[in-house]
Amino acid sequence: MKIFYFLFALRLSSIFISAFNEKKLKKAGSIEYGQKNSSVLIALHFVYYISCFIEGFVKGNFLNDQIYQLGIAVYAFSIIMLFYVIYSIRHIWTVKLIIAPKNIHIINTNLIFRLIRHPNYYLNIVPELIAVAIIFHAWYTLFIGFPLYLLPLTIRIRQEEKLMRTTFEEY
Repeated sequence: MKIFYFLFALRLSSIFISAFNEKKLKKAGSIEYGQKNSSVLIALHFVYYISCFIEGFVKGNFLNDQIYQLGIAVYAFSIIMLFYVIYSIRHIWTVKLIIAPKNIHIINTNLIFRLIRHPNYYLNIVPELIAVAIIFHAWYTLFIGFPLYLLPLTIRIRQEEKLMRTTFEEY
């Protein structure tokens, strides 16, 4: 369980990075889009984690078996990808949909961003949520909560695609 708590602490630290970046971006004239959807995503992320914790602790059968270890491996991968994305796009990374002025906004063209259009969503968020459910053997949360989460996540991806295409010619 110590490994999970360490990885979870890293995940929580990303929220502070996001808040710091958001404050700087908005001060520089950046604009936030899709506020309602961002609020839904943040709330669902929190509820999903809580649901997994509760389901796991009620069942009480999730510590240190092979399923738990698989979940930890996937969760570690998702956290590594999160910090790779944060490192890659640095000052413009936030949990919200914020478009910075063109002189500040960086369009990342490295290999992962070319191969996977939204690595933060597909290599961090999706595996992260699946992993948390696996870790806690929270199958109800996985099969009910995860598809519910995918609805606003799909909206976010579409919003982001539209904004990036209309704002940046090189996108």
